[in-house]
Amino acid sequence: MTSIPTMVITPSAAAGAYTRTAGGTASGDTPNSFGAAISQALDQAVQSGHTADDQAMKALSGTGNLTDVVTALSHAEMTLQTATTIRDRVVQAYQDIMKMPI
Repeated sequence: MTSIPTMVITPSAAAGAYTRTAGGTASGDTPNSFGAAISQALDQAVQSGHTADDQAMKALSGTGNLTDVVTALSHAEMTLQTATTIRDRVVQAYQDIMKMPI
């Protein structure tokens, strides 16, 4: 089974990324910090999936707590839905731009 990458973007991370790309000096970051913010969001999303897998394995072995399993799976599902929504909007924006007359 292949792993589907997801990402979690918190409001503070989005605001920090906007500040850095708008020419602000958020804690003296380098010009490539928007890419670093996206990379960090992707890493957090993948970690969410791994946490859900770990909790599910613990439950299957009989050592896990059902509440922790449900919470981890819900978080991973919400992360995947968010990533899918963002991807769909980016694709739609690209298609709208390509339809514009020159």
